[in-house]
Amino acid sequence: MIARLTDAEIVAALHEVPGWTQRGDGIERRYQFADFTHAFAFMTRVALLAEKADHHPEWSNVYNKVDIRLTTHDAGGISARDFALAKAIDG
Repeated sequence: MIARLTDAEIVAALHEVPGWTQRGDGIERRYQFADFTHAFAFMTRVALLAEKADHHPEWSNVYNKVDIRLTTHDAGGISARDFALAKAIDG
């Protein structure tokens, strides 16, 4: 089973991923691009990262905006896997 992070661990980990915020049992970030094509290209790159990590985001796209939410359902909240994927996405 995947371990859920404590509140203190989440606060510390958020410092390592600027732009991400905690909301409930997940971490979230909005990305904005020049247009839909750039947003969709970003989503394609993230899809490949997520598949490789076997950890898939909850996300939505409206024109040039992509909203991503990461949570670990197996842990019942936020885990180290969420922060690892957030770092990979930001990379």
